[in-house]
Amino acid sequence: MDRKSDFEAMDFDRLWLLYEDLTKVLAEKIAAEKIELEKRLAQLNSISPLGEAGSPLPSSKADRPRRKYPKVLPKYFNPSAPTETWSGRGKQPRWLVAELRAGSKLDDFLIANAKRSAGSKLRRRRNS
Repeated sequence: MDRKSDFEAMDFDRLWLLYEDLTKVLAEKIAAEKIELEKRLAQLNSISPLGEAGSPLPSSKADRPRRKYPKVLPKYFNPSAPTETWSGRGKQPRWLVAELRAGSKLDDFLIANAKRSAGSKLRRRRNS
């Protein structure tokens, strides 16, 4: 006979007592495991990378605040939905990829202000 049919054959009171016993045992085991893990964590925290006890660990990159970057203005827009824009950084948006595959050029989607600033930057680079 398999376990499932064993449980199905038990009456409600017997199953409830079994449930209470299981939850009690599980709670005790979880508490003991938690205490053991906390001991191991405390032991690991007290050991430095050089093996000297009590010396603080060096700060990691995650501890430092994130560098502030200047806001990037959009350079390209979707003609069918002008509110959709792209700054020219990162992965190209789906609408732009679809248009480029259809044969359009990237310059076709430049925003008017971006056209002037892009042209002036190119001239500055060529002159330098």
